Amino acid sequence: MPPFHLVAFMTAMAVVVLTTPIVNAVARHYGIVDLPGDPRKLHQRPMVRLGGVSIFLSCLAALLLVWVLGGFGVMSQPNEYEIWGVTIGGLLFFLIGLADDLISLSAFTRLVLECGVAAMAWAVGVRIDFLTVPFMGLVQIGWLSLPVTVLWLVGITNAINMIDGLDGLAAGVSGIAAVVMLVVSLFMDQPGAALIAAALAGGCLGFLRYNFSPAKIFMGDGGAYYLGFTLAGVGVIGLVKAVTTVAVLLPYLILAVPILDVATVIVDRLRRGKSPFKADNRHLHHRLLQAGLSHRLIVLLIYALTLWVGSLALAISYFPAGGTYAAVATLLLGYIAWEAWKKAHSP
Repeated sequence: MPPFHLVAFMTAMAVVVLTTPIVNAVARHYGIVDLPGDPRKLHQRPMVRLGGVSIFLSCLAALLLVWVLGGFGVMSQPNEYEIWGVTIGGLLFFLIGLADDLISLSAFTRLVLECGVAAMAWAVGVRIDFLTVPFMGLVQIGWLSLPVTVLWLVGITNAINMIDGLDGLAAGVSGIAAVVMLVVSLFMDQPGAALIAAALAGGCLGFLRYNFSPAKIFMGDGGAYYLGFTLAGVGVIGLVKAVTTVAVLLPYLILAVPILDVATVIVDRLRRGKSPFKADNRHLHHRLLQAGLSHRLIVLLIYALTLWVGSLALAISYFPAGGTYAAVATLLLGYIAWEAWKKAHSP
């Protein structure tokens, strides 16, 4: 890992480890906690849902330190604009989620605000200009760039928020995806996107110190929105911008787990005549819980699945030894899936 990217990773991890207990203590002092009781809530005691504050602060501190040290100087001016587009867009998405954590915004209000911020990010260069079409390769999409980009940014943001249903799940999935994006962005010679991915990976993995089962704090909508938008943004400026058929596919593969989970749930809701925005217990982790698996085993299984699709991304991007990593990830996924199957079918 290049020096500035290592600085970003380590700084974010250190800041989140140091600030999360402070955020937890302050929120408890003022009674800002999420109470149990809702059938969809699995926790049995009041929990702080403001861990996203420490995740956001850790990533911001990491990027500001790299900026002060001159780490952005090696990038072209448009590339730097894209970095700040993702960073500032992440701030605004974090604030939308934080407002929802504190005062509970309506689904329509959140959607309008999210689309507005995503359109602003598009305006400063965080945009999808190409799609891969079967038998045609890369196709420039022209005016469709705006709606496609907004759909991607808003969609991934909500996908990460929707999988945040078990201790450590969203943070771990996001951390794994960020590490893969860091590696692939460096390999594709996209240092700016790699910087953001490094900070995000450090923040997520450091947060697991307090969020893995049994969690001491939740990230809340603020954290999930920030992670989702930032991952989606990194996918755009770091991989789609590489303008190759393989590179354009990579973000969708790396984030395949939350994408397929939310797509399946939305289709199922529409098929049953329900609102796609109406929360229910039909996500992958809910179904695995209903099969009798423990929280930790479910989280580890979904981690392994995320790592597996990430390793496939390394393999198809021709990353050195990518095939070997994919083989190892396949074996790991197979082992954990076997343990899960035995648990689900035990008397």
